[in-house]
Parts: sequence; C-alpha cells; structure tokens
Amino acid sequence: MERAEMNVAMLIAGGKGVRMNQDIPKQFLNINDKPVIVYTLEAFQKHPQIDKILVVCLDGWHEILWAYARQYRITKLAWAARAGENGMLSIRNGIWELKKYCVADDIVLVHDAIRPNVSQEIISGCIAQCRLKGSAVASIPCAEAMLIRGHKDGEHATQQMNRDLLVRAQTPQAFPLKKLVWAHEEAVKRNIENSVATCTLMIELGETVYFSMGSEKNIKITTTDDIEIFKALLMAKKDEWLK
Repeated sequence: MERAEMNVAMLIAGGKGVRMNQDIPKQFLNINDKPVIVYTLEAFQKHPQIDKILVVCLDGWHEILWAYARQYRITKLAWAARAGENGMLSIRNGIWELKKYCVADDIVLVHDAIRPNVSQEIISGCIAQCRLKGSAVASIPCAEAMLIRGHKDGEHATQQMNRDLLVRAQTPQAFPLKKLVWAHEEAVKRNIENSVATCTLMIELGETVYFSMGSEKNIKITTTDDIEIFKALLMAKKDEWLK
C-alpha cells in the first residue's frame, strides 16, 4: 500500500555565527531562555501539515539538537544531517539524506533555522503553492529604494533599480524532493557550489519559481539588532495573548 505524500521541513542550521562575533552559533543562542532553533522547530512541530523534520546541523551540535528535541517535545524531528562548507552544500547534504527516507513527490520545505518567527500561515501558503505550481518561495515586496553600488569602491551609486520589479526572498522555499535532487545533481555537473539560496540555484538552472506569502515579521537573525527585533516580536505576541 502506497503511503500519502509527506511534507518535510528541512531546517538549515549550519551557520557558525561569524557576523555576530559570538562563540555560540546564532541558531543555538538563548533568547528569553529558549534557543533560537527551538522556536523554529516548534513552528513546524505545531503545523498540522508538516509530517517530519530534518535538521542540517553544525558538527559538534548534533547531541545538543537531539537533547533539545526531547526537552521541548519536538516529536517530528526524525533525522539530522551534517552541515556543509556553505549554505548550498548544507542543503545538498540534507537532500542526500532525505533521499534515503522520502519519495520523489514528497514536498520539502527548505527553511533557515535562524528564521524563528515563521508563521503557520506562511507554512500553509508555501505548501499550497508548491502543490499547485510545483514550487513556492516565501517572499515580500521590496519597499525601499534600490540603488546599484559603484564597482570601484562600493561607497557610491549612480544607478537605481525599479523596486516594483523586485521581491525579497525569504524561507521556507518548497519543492518536490525529485526537483531538488535534480537541481543539485545538475549543480554538481556544472560546478555550481555557492548559490545564495535554493530559489537562486533554480533560476541559475533556467527554472521558473513561484512566490508564496512571506512577512516582514519572518526575520532572519544574523545580527544583534535582529535579536532585539525578535525579542520585541515575542513581547508583542505575549501582549496579544494577554488581551
């Protein structure tokens, strides 16, 4: 008997926190007495359409990851893979791991472990769009003026870009497993090893990607300022609950 297609969240937790100048990787930093990665895991654990979770984890932190899963009852965490030298190679390692357990039409939601404020609506929209169109990239409009840096010093601009033509890509980014396997096999053939994101890799390979709903609140924690913003968002959630 064939099983139903699964929706699998693949969290990328391979960053070393270089930009934040911290000894602890930012995905494992405690914010309000809870690690960042646990907030992210809880979002996918809570979602009724997510069946399993895989975490691509920095070496030396796998045991801590599993300990957190037990402590916070993240029962959907099924697998862990080793991080690569960069984000793209970490994603590839995760995909190769999923090939052992998943089938071609399972949907994989690739998500930054350091986007802990991802909403249930964003996850739902990503799954729905991927089922409908074959891909889904959480995204938001570009509201700022966009200037092109001068090539010599990077400190000046003489050109702008039309922001109406631009979107800001976030995660999750969802694709069928077979599409991700194909993309990374093609990347190996073409020596592509450091594409910025799954959506950019697909575009480099000539593919079309479709947008799903993102949010300004779906922040990526890369600096200490982002930590302060996330704390404020957590406080806003508490205020809503108190009402």
